[in-house]
Amino acid sequence: MRARIAVIDWAIAAGVTATLLVAGLSEQHSATSLDPLGYALLLAGGLALAARRWAPVIVLAATGLCALGYQAVGFDVPAVAYLFAVYATVRAGYRIVAVVGSVIMLAALPLATLVSLHDAGEAFTQARGALEIAWLIAAGAAGEALRQAERRADEAERTREETARRSANEQRLHIARELHDSLTHQISVIKVQAEVAVHLAHRRGEQVPDALLAIREAGREAARELRATLEALRGDDKTDDKNPDNKNPPHGLHHVPDLVQRARTSGLDTKLSIEGHPHDVPDAVDRTAYRIVQESLTNVTRHAAAATAAVRIDYRPDALVIRVDDDGKATPDTAPVPGVGLLGMRERVTALGGQLRAAPRSEGGFTVHAELPVDHTSDHTS
Repeated sequence: MRARIAVIDWAIAAGVTATLLVAGLSEQHSATSLDPLGYALLLAGGLALAARRWAPVIVLAATGLCALGYQAVGFDVPAVAYLFAVYATVRAGYRIVAVVGSVIMLAALPLATLVSLHDAGEAFTQARGALEIAWLIAAGAAGEALRQAERRADEAERTREETARRSANEQRLHIARELHDSLTHQISVIKVQAEVAVHLAHRRGEQVPDALLAIREAGREAARELRATLEALRGDDKTDDKNPDNKNPPHGLHHVPDLVQRARTSGLDTKLSIEGHPHDVPDAVDRTAYRIVQESLTNVTRHAAAATAAVRIDYRPDALVIRVDDDGKATPDTAPVPGVGLLGMRERVTALGGQLRAAPRSEGGFTVHAELPVDHTSDHTS
């Protein structure tokens, strides 16, 4: 975008320069030793417009001085470059500077022409022709009109952004309320029932079934995650993982062993292996890796009819690779049905610029393979 703007600015400057030079060459006047200086001032005044967008006040002064200079050496050429500079200065918001500069130019031009004409009447006539007041007003009005249009466009953009942000906040709060109303009660009932069942088993001296312990732990974990999700949706500061008092820190790679242990408790023989040298990864990658393992093991437990599962986390210099394999009933000739869980994993991985492959293995079972790029220069608070 900047390159395009620069090309346009230089094109305008070149066009104005060419116009000034043609006017200077076609203008009838007696050749003098100062003609090279006049042509140089015409050239400099036109080319100065290339910087009008970044230094409008300096360009205004430069084009004005060049116009005074070539008028003084006898070139009766209109101050076209100065008009462009007035337009640019007003557009940039320096209206008072443009007005003061134009008043000075209108007063100084007759004096400059007197240097070469030595006749006051002719000097004033030539100066009036070189810089018409009407053209000055038109240039300033055009700059002010465009400045106002740009300001209104910026305000409209800010209004749209504020409206979108407010709408997103309202939507988040609506989702939080819906989640709270639809899930909190049911999860609380499951957790309380499991807690009571475990407590009664202990009181009777009975052995608590592993399945019941898994239900209790799953209920506790679901309640914690739901609470953390609701706090995040509501914008609660307690979700800030930099807060040492945070009761619901976001889950990440350091929670993966808990997932593996929970899967074992449910009867799935699960192994965890870490390869490479563990290092810090961006928070988004950390959370996504946890969710991939969580969703994969959940799918294995619910759908795969598998006896074993293997979770591998590979720390590479430029990527984090997550792989979850199982020995379930999936075969290469059966296409997987993309459920909500797989779609969610793919969306998370794609959002981070990574790749996800979820498909049956040639030897039977299913594999989930994700590669998440790691940018060590990124902000880990993302």
